[in-house]
Amino acid sequence: MKGIALVTGGAGGIGTAVCRSLALDGYTVAVGYFRSKEKAEALAAELGGFAVYGDVSKPEDVERMFDAVGEAELLVSNAGVAHYGLITDLTYADWRELMAVNLDGAFLCCRAAAPGMVRRKRGSIVLVSSMWGQVGASCEAAYSASKAGLCGLTKALAKELAPSGIRVNCVAPGVVRTPMLKDFSEEDLENLRLETPLERLGEPEDVAALVSYLASEKARFMTGQVIGLNGGFVIT
Repeated sequence: MKGIALVTGGAGGIGTAVCRSLALDGYTVAVGYFRSKEKAEALAAELGGFAVYGDVSKPEDVERMFDAVGEAELLVSNAGVAHYGLITDLTYADWRELMAVNLDGAFLCCRAAAPGMVRRKRGSIVLVSSMWGQVGASCEAAYSASKAGLCGLTKALAKELAPSGIRVNCVAPGVVRTPMLKDFSEEDLENLRLETPLERLGEPEDVAALVSYLASEKARFMTGQVIGLNGGFVIT
């Protein structure tokens, strides 16, 4: 049995798939949640792990999460929110919410996870960004900026923590079938499918498989990488 893996946003579409994959890999999974208490607890019971509550945008909540989790062997920073609209219609409150959850949350979780990993001289961190963090998206300025920040955080932390044997990598998914797409029409989704060179949308299990790989010994020589997983939609 491996150690504890904390997955923030663990009850969401991608998070659920990641939790299940990591449990199969032998981790004790801590399912991090903010609003989805029942889903998180049911998933944790299914996987033999435990659910842990916390708003990742609040330092005191993150501290409580890590007190409950103990020393995590793996952190998957997956909690995130989205906003679609023109920048002229984007309020400062909207901007701050995206930055607080998507970027500040990742920073706070990484800062909390690092001391134990450094002390043990092992551990792995996987941040979940987006292809829009790599290239930007019209009408998603705040989301793109927050996800681009995760790419930079990945590269900086990888250099900082590598001497302690800790690897930090980033997954940048494309269009994945999750509740985040709930406001898209079937026509919109079909157009996105056709824009994707592989002519299909991603599934949460696609992301989970890559996270499992990055957390495994198979990726022991990989750190500081931002890996696109988008069916060819974005090729950098």
